[in-house]
Amino acid sequence: MALDQEAVERKLIALDEEIEKLQVRYANMNRHYVEALNALNLLTLHSAEAAKRAAASAQSSVLAARGAALAAQEAASESAIKAAAAAASAAGAAAQAAIEAAAAAASASAAAAAAVANQAESSSIKASAEASAATKVATEAAAEAVRLSNMAAETAPGIAKK
Repeated sequence: MALDQEAVERKLIALDEEIEKLQVRYANMNRHYVEALNALNLLTLHSAEAAKRAAASAQSSVLAARGAALAAQEAASESAIKAAAAAASAAGAAAQAAIEAAAAAASASAAAAAAVANQAESSSIKASAEASAATKVATEAAAEAVRLSNMAAETAPGIAKK
């Protein structure tokens, strides 16, 4: 009977050690999980911020394209061929910048959406929605910048005919 009790005690000790190991593993896994969630949360917030900044950049590009288009029109009316051509070129560059900003906003929005797919926290969902809205603004601004660039480009050939 003594041997059986010793075997039972050894088994209990082994089980106790296994439980301790499992508790340590759980604590480590939980710590890594929390770290991953925090990293994803930061990624989501940064993605939303990047999308907002890209949208602001696209809107600034629209202002630049509008100014360049107006300059091209003014220069066309005064037969300043080089100035109109430069303004049309500037409008094209501003439109290209707006397109790039819209693409950056779309990338940031996709990153935010990917983070939301990995964690369903309200802050991530909100940041993803903000990134999506910023992408819409950037895309609309890019379209406006392209329209203005086209308008400036149409003005420049008219100058050469004068």
